[in-house]
Amino acid sequence: MHCVILRDDDTNGLTPVDCLERLYRPFLDRNLPVNLAVIPHVRTDVTMPDGQPEGFLAGNRGNRPPALTVGSNRELVDYLRANRGFNLAQHGYHHDYFEFDRSDRAEIGRRLDQGARLLSEAGFPAPQTFVAPYDRLSRVSLQEVARRFAVLSTGWFELRRLPLSWWPRYALKKMLKRPHWRIGRTLLLTHPGCLLSCDRPYRTMLAEIKAAVEARPLTVLVTHWWEYFRNQRPDPAFVNVLHQTADYLAQQPGLKVISFDDLLKDNLALI
Repeated sequence: MHCVILRDDDTNGLTPVDCLERLYRPFLDRNLPVNLAVIPHVRTDVTMPDGQPEGFLAGNRGNRPPALTVGSNRELVDYLRANRGFNLAQHGYHHDYFEFDRSDRAEIGRRLDQGARLLSEAGFPAPQTFVAPYDRLSRVSLQEVARRFAVLSTGWFELRRLPLSWWPRYALKKMLKRPHWRIGRTLLLTHPGCLLSCDRPYRTMLAEIKAAVEARPLTVLVTHWWEYFRNQRPDPAFVNVLHQTADYLAQQPGLKVISFDDLLKDNLALI
C-alpha cells in the first residue's frame, strides 16, 4: 500500500473560492481529501526578496488593512466548512518572510497560539498539523511546534537547526534512509520537493509524481493554489496536470489518498 497526502499551501483571507473550486472539485467528487495549509492572519504587504508581492496575495485589490484573518472571508469559511473533503493545517501566522526562522521563544509561541486560536474562532477544528512558511524553522521554532502539534510537514531537516536532544533520532532516520520520523508524539514529515509547480515542465510532471509516489510508502505532494492563477488568469495547461493527477490517484490500485488527520488515526505504520 502506498499513501499520498496532497498539501496545498497559502489559502488565506484573500483567496477566491472560485480558485479552490476549479482546482479541487475533481478531488472532492472522488472523495480524495485535500489538505489546505491556511495562513491564519495574512499580511497584505508581504513581498518576495525581489520586492514583488507574494503570489498568494492574488486577491488583494483596493485598500486593505495590513493583515486579514481567514475568518474575515465568510464566503471562504462557509465554502470550506460545506466541503468536508478539505482538511486544514496551520500555515504560519502572518506568513512573513522566514517567519519562523527566529529565536525569540515568546514571539514564536505567540504566533503559534494566536494562529490556532484564529482558525478555531473561524469555526474550524483545532489544527493538529503545522506547516512553516518557506519550510524554514529555527531550533526554537522546532521545539515550540513539537510542543503544540501532532504533525510537522516540511521540506527537509538540517542537523544544525535541530535541538540537540533530537540528534540521535535524526541520525537513525538518516541511517535508515527514512523520509519521515518522530519526536515524542510529533510526526515529522518531509516531501520530495514541490512536484506540482509552475516552475517545472508540465510534460513530465505527472511522470515525476508517479515515480515519487511509487518510491515510498507515504508521499506528501505539495502545491500552491495561486500558481495556477498567475497574473489573475488561470493556466489551463497546469490545471489540467493537477486534474490528471486526481485521475491517477483515484484509479491506481494499491494507492490511497489520506489527510494528515487520517495519518494520526490509522497509518502510523507508514512512519
